[in-house]
Amino acid sequence: MDVKSTYKFARISARKARDVAREIQGLPVSDALDILNFTPRKGADLFSKTMKAALADAENNFELPLDGLYVKSAVVGEGPTFKRFKARARGSASSIRKRTSHLTVILSDDEIAEKDTKANVSAKSSSKASKSKASESKAKPEKEEKAAPKTDSDDKGRVDEALGMVYDSAPSEVDDLKEISGVGPELEEKLHSIGIYKFEQIAAWTEQNVSEFDDLLSFKGRIERDGWIEKAKALHEEKYGK
Repeated sequence: MDVKSTYKFARISARKARDVAREIQGLPVSDALDILNFTPRKGADLFSKTMKAALADAENNFELPLDGLYVKSAVVGEGPTFKRFKARARGSASSIRKRTSHLTVILSDDEIAEKDTKANVSAKSSSKASKSKASESKAKPEKEEKAAPKTDSDDKGRVDEALGMVYDSAPSEVDDLKEISGVGPELEEKLHSIGIYKFEQIAAWTEQNVSEFDDLLSFKGRIERDGWIEKAKALHEEKYGK
């Protein structure tokens, strides 16, 4: 059975009162009253008065046990707004809106509460089951991807007649080509785009390779002038000891 109580023209805005209404929705009466007593807001005091009026009706008029009641709904409706004004500078005035609201609390007995709780429990369990199934289905392909064997195709270069040894994609270990004199970040990116990632590739360049890279990198004689091949050999021996 439902017991309804309404507080009309409460001197509080509907937005502020709804913050309190959300906290007591669906709770047993004792828990709702505890929350309202320890909430330092005006809306909590107004809802406490409205709920106590509903409890008095349930006990005296309908002879319902107070322990078996819960808050079925706590609704806030907007009431009329009182318009006032405040004097401002140069004879002007600013408007003041004093808002009101209507608070409605509906209490119900245990029978409906049990049905609602059972429905909520079943809905939560079904949602958890669907989430667990979805997580399992997502986890399976990840395991399969992890179990896939790794290939060393990225670490194996190919020999090009004009360019020497080049890589189609970056190998697992890449040398810092900027250590070679005359190679900056932009030039290093160009070399990477061609497939040059290691010192040993530059150290193994032939005259044909040098002329080809002179054309690709748009500068003539710079490789020989800056001593790229000798520097690359020294850096390779320093890093790998070969």
